[in-house]
Formats: sequence, structure tokens, C-alpha cells
Amino acid sequence: MALRDALRAAAERNLDLVEVAPTARPPVCRIMDFGRYKYEQSKRDREARKRQHIVSIKEVRMTPKIEDHDYDVKVKNAEKFLREGDKVKVSVRFRGREIVHTDIAQRLLREMAATLSEVCIMEREPRVEGRHMIMILTPRQE
Repeated sequence: MALRDALRAAAERNLDLVEVAPTARPPVCRIMDFGRYKYEQSKRDREARKRQHIVSIKEVRMTPKIEDHDYDVKVKNAEKFLREGDKVKVSVRFRGREIVHTDIAQRLLREMAATLSEVCIMEREPRVEGRHMIMILTPRQE
């Protein structure tokens, strides 16, 4: 259809002539109410933003000398964070000469990963960074 005819047809219906595919040969246009289209598009975008879940990283800290009950509390907190859909950064802080016993911390972190294996996947293996040993757990996708 010629541009003049298309513009006349849009004006007769009190609508707008909107170019949909400008790179196509010939260019593709559509007769529509552009204001209404923009409104519906913004409404869809708002709904999409409402439904999205931003994944944050929660941290659980402990020391190599942690007691059993304290460890259980940390595991419970980590499980709660994972069930909410957040990643968990588990870190063991070494103080003083504790840095020599990285094997204890590694065992502690691997034990925690094994305990939480039904709700998470180990994203990053336990690794020493400065005076901390860090492991990252990601929620398991259902």
C-alpha cells in the first residue's frame, strides 16, 4: 500500500500508522492506537518486574572451633536462606594460629555441603582467601 493511502486509512479510523519493521523491504507498518499500545507495554513491564526474584548472597560465618549446637544453628540458617532462593556464602574465619588447621575447616564446610545436599549445589569448592576459607552454595532448581 502506498504511504499516502496508509496515512489516509489511519486518519479515517482515528488511529496511528506505526512502522513495525523498518529494515524489511518494503517497510512494514501497522495501523494501531499507539498511546494504548505504549500503556499496555508499560503495564506488562510492571507485572514482569513484580514477579522477578533478585538472588542475593547471604553469608554464614563460623570458626574452626565451632560447637555442635552452634553448627546446627548455622546449618539451619543456611537451609532457610537456600529455601528462600538465595545463594549462601559459608565462611570459616581463622584467628591466630588456627590458619595452620585448614583441614578442620575444609572438613566442616564439606560436612555442611553434604548435610544440605538435598536443597543445594556447591557452586564453589572450599578455598582459602586470606584468613578465611570460603564456599558458595546455590539453591537446587526444582
